Amino acid sequence: MDTRPALAPEPLDHLDLADPLLHADHDLGPLWRRLRAEAPVHWQPETARGPGFWAVSGYADVVSVLSDSETFTSERGNVLDTLLAGGDSAAGQMLAVTDGRPHQALRSALLKPFSPRSLGVVVDSVRRSTRALVEEAVERGEVDFAEDVAAHIPLAAICDLLGVPAAERRHIIELTSSALSSADGAPTEEATWSSRNGLLLYFSELAAQRRAKPYDDVVSLLVTKEIDGRPLTHEEIVFNCYSIIMGGHETTRFAMIGGLHALMEHGEQWRALKTGRVGVAPAVEEVLRWTTPALHSGRTATRDVLLEDRFVEAGDIVVTWLASANRDERVFDRPDDFDLARTPNKHLSFAHGSHFCLGSFLARAELTALLESLVELVASAEPAGEPRYVYSNFLSGMSALPVALTGERPTGRDGSR
Repeated sequence: MDTRPALAPEPLDHLDLADPLLHADHDLGPLWRRLRAEAPVHWQPETARGPGFWAVSGYADVVSVLSDSETFTSERGNVLDTLLAGGDSAAGQMLAVTDGRPHQALRSALLKPFSPRSLGVVVDSVRRSTRALVEEAVERGEVDFAEDVAAHIPLAAICDLLGVPAAERRHIIELTSSALSSADGAPTEEATWSSRNGLLLYFSELAAQRRAKPYDDVVSLLVTKEIDGRPLTHEEIVFNCYSIIMGGHETTRFAMIGGLHALMEHGEQWRALKTGRVGVAPAVEEVLRWTTPALHSGRTATRDVLLEDRFVEAGDIVVTWLASANRDERVFDRPDDFDLARTPNKHLSFAHGSHFCLGSFLARAELTALLESLVELVASAEPAGEPRYVYSNFLSGMSALPVALTGERPTGRDGSR
């Protein structure tokens, strides 16, 4: 159960969906329901943060927008803050903010290292490291699950892929954690830009090292790969490393934290998972739907178009709210129930269309490793303090989750505990 207060009813025109405090301090479930019912394609007027934009909240409309990259382009940005600021500086150079032929060519180049076959060694490492982290947490008894466990699992996997040395990963955690959100109130422009620039500088230096001496990692692949008969520019390499680290670390981390929080809040679901009445595979999908770590995916209209009964003009910002679509009662039965056995579960947590998340297999493998370790090693998990939510209009999750873990008793030779 979300213990944050619901937003007090007010005219929809008074909303500021770009306000990080709105998302951190409130349970927005009732607001999403209201938008889906009253204004599924809602115009938010201009605020001090930037120009007005369309907020798309219904599942079918979100899928429609994300499926049509010709009408709704990513090439000016896909994150609300950058769209409100006038566009993404990496547009046309980073996979997430390209469309058409350039997007297809770059995505094809990155498909191999993110394929199940190529990720076999990484997934084995994820299983071992996740088990070790959970074992250590159980031994300690009380931990901040966000900082002591979840922060390390996806980061280690992505850093393995990118070839980031172990000694430098703590620095990467600090930068990624403040590039799109803040744990201490609304993020400042200065802090977020400092973190983003720090990441870009780091990968600029790493790319230069790999250009001089390639290894078997994704950065080396980008440095040596040709797209449409030409090598990638240094900027393209750096921007795509940035995109991979941000997409692969933050979202999966928040899914893990929110998943454990939901299991503690819904004891019957935890028991179903522990006893095997529910399998880990459907549980992973429900955790992804329930947490929806990336709140939205932004686009820009390239032509005048009708969406529902609203006239969207060329150049308008269109923001699809995945957090709302994943609770759409027209698609999901009892959408506000956390149901690990839910099927079908066609959530949009990995987005949809040509920009469907490249790292979806790895994210699922990481969540699988975590749930398997929790089932095997943890007898019970209880809150040990209040969770803290991140301040962001793009990422949804907790920056702190204090928990008390009780371990399973060792099994004797006769099978008793």
